[in-house]
Amino acid sequence: ITFRLIGNDEVALGIATVSVTFAILVFSEATPKIVAANYSLPIATTASYPLTLLLRLANPIVWFVNLFVSALIKLMRLDKGNEDSAPLSPEELRVLVLEAGHFIDKKHHSILMNLFELQNITVDDVMTPRNQIEAIDINADQDILQEQLATAHHTRIPVYAERIDNILGVIHVRKVLHLAREELSAERIKSIWREPYFIPAGTPLFTQLQQFQEGQRRLGLVVDEYGELMGLVTIEDILEEIIGEFTSASPSQRGNAINKDDAGYLIEGASLLRDLNRKLGCHFPLDGPKTLNGLILEHFQDIPEDATCLEISGHRMEVVQTQDRQVRVVKIYFPGKAS
Repeated sequence: ITFRLIGNDEVALGIATVSVTFAILVFSEATPKIVAANYSLPIATTASYPLTLLLRLANPIVWFVNLFVSALIKLMRLDKGNEDSAPLSPEELRVLVLEAGHFIDKKHHSILMNLFELQNITVDDVMTPRNQIEAIDINADQDILQEQLATAHHTRIPVYAERIDNILGVIHVRKVLHLAREELSAERIKSIWREPYFIPAGTPLFTQLQQFQEGQRRLGLVVDEYGELMGLVTIEDILEEIIGEFTSASPSQRGNAINKDDAGYLIEGASLLRDLNRKLGCHFPLDGPKTLNGLILEHFQDIPEDATCLEISGHRMEVVQTQDRQVRVVKIYFPGKAS
């Protein structure tokens, strides 16, 4: 057609080549693929009939060609293997779920992605720090013990002697609330507590979830390589990493307050960096400190004063309040809002 309309020369040949290539890409490659991807089921059902017929007609030709291919592979001493039976690796399966996000319900897709990340998250990332653990001293007066148990925000409370590092057991509050004041003694508490369950720091969440299931436990105490108490993790903490937050936090726990104003967010220094990355879309590094306070202290290598400004990972911040050698409140500014 090009030769007839334009002429039989190199220019006509070039125009014909470019035109045919463009037509094939648009009408035979890109458009059919996009249409098939958006309407995969009806198109696949309709196309299966002619494809089945073509497959049967071409089967002798395919068999004849495969004879030479198999012989050549044997001569080259290569093992073709059984590619159809090769299982998908976890990373390949993760990529499939990630790319199929628009075909899966948003909540279901989030749960599946969280499951893949569970092996890369450790108990250190989700534990309640030791200074936020709600616990009772077995050597305290009966009045104090009764008041602490009556106002406890959790159903399971660690019991220690003298200092929080010396955890002796874990009691279920429901077993002691019905006791009268004179019945609530250290001996009675010792008779109903359960031996503490300790978890080495750095244990992956998926591994710990299995151990909770096998040991029929719901609470564990995280300790470092020297046996020092680092924090507390519960099965609810792990489940929240999979399905999202579903329980209300105790007033004694810090790191949950995020207040928004016109310039940015007011955040408690004990907030976990993982939570800030997930909730606010931040990009704080997770391979070092776990909290915003720890990240700021690492950045300065010192305890900053109030009204100190800094920038980490592209986020402009201001230390609003420092107290007891900790950064208590931080303001993270919106992009372009910090002065």
